Amino acid sequence: MKLNQLSDNAGARKSKIRVGRGIGSGKGKTAGRGQKGQKSREGVSIAGFEGGQMPLHMRLPKRGFNNIFAKDYAEVNLGAIQKAVDAGKLDANGTIDHAALKAANLARGGKDGVRLLAKGELTTKLSFLVAGVSGSAREAVEKAGGAVEVIKVVPAAEKAAAKKGTVKAARKAK
Repeated sequence: MKLNQLSDNAGARKSKIRVGRGIGSGKGKTAGRGQKGQKSREGVSIAGFEGGQMPLHMRLPKRGFNNIFAKDYAEVNLGAIQKAVDAGKLDANGTIDHAALKAANLARGGKDGVRLLAKGELTTKLSFLVAGVSGSAREAVEKAGGAVEVIKVVPAAEKAAAKKGTVKAARKAK
């Protein structure tokens, strides 16, 4: 076999229909679009339009609420932390914070930090530096001989606003 003899199987490649190329092509004149009107033109985007009648998506009632000021915490259970300590993924001697939990693949996301939850059992003495903790999780950590320090979280929007303010102040000072 030679390179010039290579070809696809019959029917593997189908050529595009070239519309509007005369009556003999079978797709001439109106090119399969019928005739006249907005939909026969190119670049029409009227999905959901019901001819002036109130569209379905506007007739139906809206449900739910999305709080734009909600904090985004990575929630971590004590049982998962104990498992990671036993497996050697977390150092029991140091302070466990967001970075350490991320490195151990326990905290996913959480733009505003980590929140400890009490699911599972903690037997090792650990010290935590987190953005939030449930009451029962705090009790469980202290019962095991550890400590929990809660840090104040500055939301990302406030950080951006503060940064913008310092840049403006620096410009004004010049």
